[in-house]
Amino acid sequence: MKVCIPHEDGLALLGPLPAAVSVTVSVTPDDVEFWVPPFLASPDVVELAASLPRLAVVQLMSAGADRWAGRLRPGVQLCDARGVHDSSTSEWVVAAILAYLRDFPHFVRTGREWSYRQTDELAGKRVLIVGAGSIGAAVEARLAPFEVSVTSVARRARDGVHGVEELPSLLPSADVVVLLVPLTPETTGLVSASFLAAMPDGALLVNAARGPVVDTGAILAETASGRLGYATDVTDPEPLPASHPLWDLPNVLITPHVAGSVRGLLRRAYALAGDQVRRFAAGQPLINVVVDGY
Repeated sequence: MKVCIPHEDGLALLGPLPAAVSVTVSVTPDDVEFWVPPFLASPDVVELAASLPRLAVVQLMSAGADRWAGRLRPGVQLCDARGVHDSSTSEWVVAAILAYLRDFPHFVRTGREWSYRQTDELAGKRVLIVGAGSIGAAVEARLAPFEVSVTSVARRARDGVHGVEELPSLLPSADVVVLLVPLTPETTGLVSASFLAAMPDGALLVNAARGPVVDTGAILAETASGRLGYATDVTDPEPLPASHPLWDLPNVLITPHVAGSVRGLLRRAYALAGDQVRRFAAGQPLINVVVDGY
């Protein structure tokens, strides 16, 4: 069985593999059965899958599968990296919330000026997590020491988690709304003008999902008016043009899609990939198989 991975360091990080498995290192695979594409692969990398006649599995390094879902031929299993980014993305979410509420962007902008001012705080905030998967659970766990109340929303309701149809009644009482949903036809534009209008004055929207989940024009209108704050790691379009007005707003914090880009990424991603290769070689079911974009 032939496996292709994009990093030389991944050879050691995959762990022990069956003797029948051979691994090559390349970003342009050649007739492989099991492919691990580069992290945050570009659309042209996705198109390579069509040229691989024996391809049976694509194991992503990203938690989101939106660039791949529906673009592989029937019979090719697509698996995401659920669990790999729980710590890094949840850290980014908490860091973004704290940085925004404690006014770090203001203090950075004022440079060497001793610009004393009172800030907001996280303690006592009501946090609504939209996307109650493994990253959502990690965010909730990391928020626990901060004396907040957390409400979670998923595609479908379950014990302790609300269904997405309940958002209109939940948004008005949320001080912070965290987006962690995958990008699918259903979630594209989920955060519309009406979604934002339901959020209370002074609330903060945090986007660690995908740019198109949020209507860019709608969030620009709400932040330009000063009514809402926005902290985001993703944009639509992405990269966000340097001339875009979102960059200039004091109540907007933007990072360049770095929530998952940490030093521990490869170690965790290749541990998952190695486990998946061993499962596939042994004829066992794979985990993290993407179905309907999830």
